[in-house]
Amino acid sequence: MITARDDRRRTFETVPAGVEPVSWWGRAWVSALESVSRDPARLARGRVYAVEGHVDAVTITPGRIVAYVRGSRPRPYRTELSLPAFADAEWRELLEEVAADPTALAALLEREVPESLAETILPGRGELAPRCSCPDVARPPCKHAAALCYRAARLLDADPFVLLLLRGRGERELLDELARRSAAHATREQPDTAPDFPGVPARAALARTSLPLLPAPLGAPASVGLPPAYPADPAAPDPLALDQLAADAAARALALLTTAEDPTGGLTLWQDAVRLASAHPTAGLTGAARALYRDLARATGRSTTDLARAAAAWRQGGLGALAALEEPWDPPAGPFDRARPALLAASQGSFRPHRNRLTDRTRQLRLGRDALWYGYESRPDDEDWWPTGRPSPDPVTALLR
Repeated sequence: MITARDDRRRTFETVPAGVEPVSWWGRAWVSALESVSRDPARLARGRVYAVEGHVDAVTITPGRIVAYVRGSRPRPYRTELSLPAFADAEWRELLEEVAADPTALAALLEREVPESLAETILPGRGELAPRCSCPDVARPPCKHAAALCYRAARLLDADPFVLLLLRGRGERELLDELARRSAAHATREQPDTAPDFPGVPARAALARTSLPLLPAPLGAPASVGLPPAYPADPAAPDPLALDQLAADAAARALALLTTAEDPTGGLTLWQDAVRLASAHPTAGLTGAARALYRDLARATGRSTTDLARAAAAWRQGGLGALAALEEPWDPPAGPFDRARPALLAASQGSFRPHRNRLTDRTRQLRLGRDALWYGYESRPDDEDWWPTGRPSPDPVTALLR
């Protein structure tokens, strides 16, 4: 399990080639440092240092970029650039703005800085502060800080989550929080009336008393192909829904060809809806996926938040993980008698038991009927538990994955 502490520290041993940033936000980053410089010659020397590879591994944590930069002396200098991290209230406002704006959300998922957030998250004048252990501190930035700034701009080019980490939050926790807020927005956006597209259940359509003889079977393809593109037509079903249906049908058909078993044949309507919702890592975040979530939730009589949580459980461990999410039960005492001392011995704290669950503030373990432990997380003082990590027969391993 990746904790928030682990998610808020990233080290880059190598930096993308080149010095000059190629994205508009990378150029804005460099401009923020250049705007406080009173010596263009130092910036030029810093650019040369960056080109010649004087900047060693770059470590980024909330509010700070640190690297050792090799100068003219044998011992490298410790150089850092600091940027104020956002307070919790500022983060809540920023996340709500992103979750409510499909364009901004799509840009962020494509690893681009949304233009609507540029003034908020990019450094303002005087915000980017350089520091260095070199003796040249009279008029910052020194050439070592300038070199670090140019190399950091190339990291921002490739991944804007680096900039968001500087502002205080890691990529994994941001995506988890955006998924939850997006599910809430999807609930509010649910239309009052459902589209009237009559159909026939697949089970009824395929129910026949006799079938003709099949031709000799062809060899199974190596993989599932892409479905065709469906033009938008106000009188037709949603193209996204058709695309999802075609892709899922192709995957099931390939499984039938290669294993002679339907992987979804025994699922209930709710379980199959959860399986469909979990098909993409960013499901529930984009505007198109929101529509899919709304339709699946409406068809099963559940909320989009319930569906998002269940899809996270399915990605955690399939049908067994979904059962652990939804079915509290009373296991025998043995597993808990072994699990609690093991957690204490691993310095993980004291977990209180309740039915098949062990809970310690923001962390929880659930014992499934399959004898696997499933990890969960919640925010402090909030009983909003979400699956995390991968299951394991060992409780300590399940907690730390």
